[in-house]
Amino acid sequence: MFRYLKILLLLGLFGLAMNSCYYDEALPPEPIPDVDPDVEISFREDIEPLFSREETNCTQCHNGVSQDPDLRVGNAFNAIVPTYVNAGDAEGSLFYQRLPGRGHRAETDFVLSISDISQIKSWIDRGAENN
Repeated sequence: MFRYLKILLLLGLFGLAMNSCYYDEALPPEPIPDVDPDVEISFREDIEPLFSREETNCTQCHNGVSQDPDLRVGNAFNAIVPTYVNAGDAEGSLFYQRLPGRGHRAETDFVLSISDISQIKSWIDRGAENN
């Protein structure tokens, strides 16, 4: 009898341990900090290079053939503005919403850093200029 009680107690403790890690809700995303307003953000020098870096090579898929938008150097701005980017409204821009690390539609082997995402967000919120 005591043996069965021990087994039931162990099973109960095991069940509690397994269910103690259950979450009903997803954790909120990490907040994206604002870039200092005094820091100038250039599409050509700051944003466009993010798409073709070795560790975050978006142009492997977004190359004008496989997936839209075409993020290759020289093509990216016209491919994303205004179709995917609402100038002045990063949160309302499909491009911003689907960045790797924020809801990209396909599985990627990388995510953009918070710093990269922050730069893109600030560039869009500041008017998404072709500078």
